[in-house]
Amino acid sequence: MSNVAFSPFVPHGTVDAPPSKSDVHRAIICAALSRGVCTIAPVTLSNDIRATIACVEALGATTKLEHNVLTVDGSGMFQNKTAALDCGESGSTLRFMIPVAALGGVTAVFTGSGRLPQRPIGVYTEALPPAGVTCETAGGLPLTVSGQLRSGDFYLPGNVSSQFITGLLLALPLLKGDSRILLTSPIQSAGYIRMTIRTMAKFGIEISLLDNGWYIRGGQHYVPTDYHSDGDWSQAAFYLVMGAIGGDVEVIGVHTDSAQGDRQIAALLREFGADVNQDGDKIRVCQRPLKAITIDASQIPDLVPVLAVCASFAEGVTKIEHAERLRDKESDRLQSTAALLNSLGGKVRELPDGLEITGVEKLTGGSCDGCNDHRILMSAAVCAANTANPVVCTDAESVNKSYPDFYADYQKVGGSCQMES
Repeated sequence: MSNVAFSPFVPHGTVDAPPSKSDVHRAIICAALSRGVCTIAPVTLSNDIRATIACVEALGATTKLEHNVLTVDGSGMFQNKTAALDCGESGSTLRFMIPVAALGGVTAVFTGSGRLPQRPIGVYTEALPPAGVTCETAGGLPLTVSGQLRSGDFYLPGNVSSQFITGLLLALPLLKGDSRILLTSPIQSAGYIRMTIRTMAKFGIEISLLDNGWYIRGGQHYVPTDYHSDGDWSQAAFYLVMGAIGGDVEVIGVHTDSAQGDRQIAALLREFGADVNQDGDKIRVCQRPLKAITIDASQIPDLVPVLAVCASFAEGVTKIEHAERLRDKESDRLQSTAALLNSLGGKVRELPDGLEITGVEKLTGGSCDGCNDHRILMSAAVCAANTANPVVCTDAESVNKSYPDFYADYQKVGGSCQMES
């Protein structure tokens, strides 16, 4: 992969939030399961979204993308009873599609790349066999799933990944019998579950909340729908932090009533002391003196790297807690975030479940390792909004995983990036 150099700059300007990758993943699967023709817009073809499209196509759906509008025809879904599903590096694709393949009685071989083959799937290898699904794996990927998923009670931990819950929620309503998903530990990333239920509702599926889980009525049907995707708060956060640490930035297309947990970025930046103004689907953040805070990251794990950047410019010591699940992402994000900021002149101490960040007046800049992790690379780009020298980061292409237009949008707010071989 190439390196990319980010020059120091003062962020200023307006950028449109890209469509939410998390929302689009869910909408594609709901559309395929509708057995009809649906449109989803807008859609950007990140590598993760390509993986989900490829997987529903492997199961018999067809798709077409024109002018950021994705048409999904699910009429052929499950006509293929054997399938190879390459999930790329997308944990969402893998964990959403395993129960979906089992719903169709498909013998499916799941593969992946990067760190995905090592990321946890044990929740399914324990929960699915009692429900009629055989899971064959030597540990991680490749994973072969066969058999017909049956309705019933599913006991899942809430503190590993909400993606396992979403996968079952997507599949279970189409079975004849009723099911329950019952939590064996407190839920983390609850916002992503709310997003799943909200997206499914737009396709005609009802999920009922229980005290310790969810009740899923069987015999339901996804209704073909023309779906408008949400703006991505996770990606908007990079620009909003740029405004907080070094300038004046506005993001358009993010909604305060979004189901995305990462909309908390607005409240957190206010708590840090930034000037935050929201008006409809617009949010503007301007630099002000920042003060250290304590952050519970259990519901917002994707924000941790860029929040750590913000904390690096806040007077005092910021603590980010309850973020242990970040060790199983595209990189060990607690380790890689600490290494990123320390290599650029920050003061970060890695904790077992989080980070301790001591604020500095300015980062020095320098060279850093992107760890082939899109969120680490984009956090490095944010640092350049308040560094003395350029930031040179490895793995420039990693942004294609979630946000292929990042470099173009980065330049819209004054950023300067130059690829180096």
